[in-house]
Amino acid sequence: MRKQDFARFRKELEAQLALLTEQGAVTVHEMGDADQELPDPNDRATRESDRAKELRLRDRDRKLMEKIQVALRRIDDGTFGICESCGQRIDVARLRARPVTTLCIECKREAEQRERA
Repeated sequence: MRKQDFARFRKELEAQLALLTEQGAVTVHEMGDADQELPDPNDRATRESDRAKELRLRDRDRKLMEKIQVALRRIDDGTFGICESCGQRIDVARLRARPVTTLCIECKREAEQRERA
């Protein structure tokens, strides 16, 4: 992989991390503003359901943010694009599709097959 590829992946990952951070801040702000008491039980139930869904989404975002931070560290230490399992290069097309990946497609297939068994 060329230096400009690493720079492009870094820029893409940093932009995604900034977006996820911003979304988390918006969620916190909105949840803090929504503390008004609703008289209708159905409205309260709907609000609680919406909050639970939003919190599940933010939890998924938090996990993705951790993976992005790992990918950025891998760029810094020169291991980005190298499969953690077999040590071979990860195809650039796979990295474009999922830049936080740590496994080449063959190792990922094997891991998924082991999970199913």
